Amino acid sequence: MNKKYKRVMIKLSGEALAGSGKFGIDEAFLDKLASVIKTVSVDMGLEVAMVIGGGNFWRGAKNPGFDRTDADHIGMLATVMNCMAFADKLRQNGVPACAMSALQMDQVCEFYVKAKADALLKEGKVVLLGCGTGRPYFTTDTGTVLRAAELKCDVILLAKNVDAVYSDDPLKNPDAVRYDRISLEEVLDKQLKVMDLTASAFALENKLQIKVFGVSDPENIIRCCKGENPGTEVYV
Repeated sequence: MNKKYKRVMIKLSGEALAGSGKFGIDEAFLDKLASVIKTVSVDMGLEVAMVIGGGNFWRGAKNPGFDRTDADHIGMLATVMNCMAFADKLRQNGVPACAMSALQMDQVCEFYVKAKADALLKEGKVVLLGCGTGRPYFTTDTGTVLRAAELKCDVILLAKNVDAVYSDDPLKNPDAVRYDRISLEEVLDKQLKVMDLTASAFALENKLQIKVFGVSDPENIIRCCKGENPGTEVYV
């Protein structure tokens, strides 16, 4: 298969793993997603790193009754649950995979070390990165951009519940403009909800290309890896 990139970073929201439900993991959707990652990693030969959010179990910023630091740490644990579940599903589908965490939990998964993650990717393993940056007050968006920069990924594939970047929420504003291509500078200037502003600024500083697309069709990941643009290309 044709491929445009050598190494990609894929970001999935935790809510995506819940499928049509609002909580937990939809195993049928996970199977479909695992099949897509197998195509990208095994059949196409790309090196694949992944960050998965934890919103299907816990959203720290939306739990104001808890101390923010504690709430964020609970959210980090949720991301590890998702990484472990998806790593297991990938291995069941014949895809070598390893879950790593920015917080040490040796009895559960590998501790993230950049050199180790890089070596695993070169071996052809899908590396799932949990706990974001390992620090509270930073989202998994920021963790995604940080790891993509560290691991020298060619592109960030941002799978979202909306199919592209819009000037406004298309569900609330029918006149929202859909962008096929947009610069990171414009994203920051207009404060568009591609990622949080910290993540977008970090991506601009490190000249990271981003492709935004809808996760409702997981095969959009394959299309992006072939160089197609099923959603929005965010360029530097």
